[in-house]
Amino acid sequence: MTKIKRNTALLAASAAVLTLTAPLAASASTVTKATGASRTSAAGAGLDWTTCEGHGPDSRQQCATLAVPLDYAHPDGEQIEIAISRIKSEQPAARRGALLLIAGGPGGSSIDDPSGKGQRLPQSVRDSHDLIGFDPRGLGRSTPVSCGFEDTDIAPSKLRPWPAADGSVTENMAAAQRMSDACAHNGGALIRHISTADNARDIDRIRAALGEKRISAWAVSYGTYVGAVYNQLFPHRTDRIVLDSNDDPNPARVGRGWLAAHERGVEETFPEFAKWASRPGNKYRLASTAAEVRPLFLRLAERLDRAPIPWEGADPAELNGNVLRQTMLNAMGDPDDFPALAELILGAERGSLPPAPPAPPEEAIQNSVTVGSATLCNDVAWPGTTAAYQKGATASRAAFPLTAGMPRNAMPCAAWPFEPKEAPVRVTDRGPSNVLLVQNERDPYTPLSGALKLREALGRRAVMVTVDATGHDSYLANGNACGDRTVSRFLATGERPRRDTHCS
Repeated sequence: MTKIKRNTALLAASAAVLTLTAPLAASASTVTKATGASRTSAAGAGLDWTTCEGHGPDSRQQCATLAVPLDYAHPDGEQIEIAISRIKSEQPAARRGALLLIAGGPGGSSIDDPSGKGQRLPQSVRDSHDLIGFDPRGLGRSTPVSCGFEDTDIAPSKLRPWPAADGSVTENMAAAQRMSDACAHNGGALIRHISTADNARDIDRIRAALGEKRISAWAVSYGTYVGAVYNQLFPHRTDRIVLDSNDDPNPARVGRGWLAAHERGVEETFPEFAKWASRPGNKYRLASTAAEVRPLFLRLAERLDRAPIPWEGADPAELNGNVLRQTMLNAMGDPDDFPALAELILGAERGSLPPAPPAPPEEAIQNSVTVGSATLCNDVAWPGTTAAYQKGATASRAAFPLTAGMPRNAMPCAAWPFEPKEAPVRVTDRGPSNVLLVQNERDPYTPLSGALKLREALGRRAVMVTVDATGHDSYLANGNACGDRTVSRFLATGERPRRDTHCS
């Protein structure tokens, strides 16, 4: 099975973002009129494809920009740009259509995925589909936006809302206010028009600009919610839809529910780390039995809460309890990252830490966190009182000590200055039956319990493949051969299992 290797430094890039895209455009919060040959409206005859910037993409990958409305309530008003990429079908005679790659996040990009993970798709899928990537509105090569957050608020261990060592959320509420004030001051008009529903509408503009009557998609993590919302708003514009590592679509909670799910997801995943970390012959062995690993980790985190260890080159420049917890959270997403976590634990026990991982570029973090925050906060209103978050964090700390109350704590949405412009889309079973869900049993970020909620909401429209595997991202990453074969067959031929199935 092919693994997609992650850099653990990048995994902490935003409060809800699991991957981070490098920015390829200057930070800006203004919108532009759609003029010039490179900006093609959805009603136009096509897109002006050119060679992509940078040295990373496959030489076959082409790029274009598409003008879409800043505000879909005023479609003829101000326009912004969406950056799109493609690698064309490798066998035009077998071409069926376009496969849109929808990234996680919010705040993640698929602009280089046709050159990257798209090339892991089997030949039959690459023959039958053009592979399409894009930067969501506000991100990267699309018309970008940045709130200009304070440096201390975007340190890796600050981006998820870890309570203080004593469980207090007071500083988290202060950070939420600072970050929300920055977005109100620096975000311009675009910050109010970044939401999942608008991402779905942009996707339909992409589909139309490509000249496709229907479009297929492979969506991952937060992208599964985007894909489900698109399939709800434009059901008869969809072809073969794969939703991989699935979010609970509960319209009353949306992103708040996704964050809360981390507490259960980590508890379900950590035992796999404990088994690995107690295995005889493991050079990073932490204990002689799996049962000893969890209390060892909890004791070390508590000790580091009281007495952090200096860590040159890290941000912040110390290993404290929350930095350790964040590193643990990162590592749970991919078993390939277990050694880095164990090495850090061993180093902390000895008082000699390994080199700090490199930090992502600040501009990239600023852009990604801005888009992620805007999406989460514009999708649904969050509670605004300290008492609400303190109650949730305290209860979570008691029931799920590994995550120390973080999943029920305050994010910038607790002080967001704007009301949602529309209610969240309710995902239902109305529409064609063309969805395949693939889900690992042990996923720290999008646990099986949430995926089952999406499966229930889609009803007859979907079939679900549950994979006996550990980690986030199942298909062609942290799943297994059975799950991969099932998804590949569906994308290439349209054949789905007749009923929900389990891949051992």
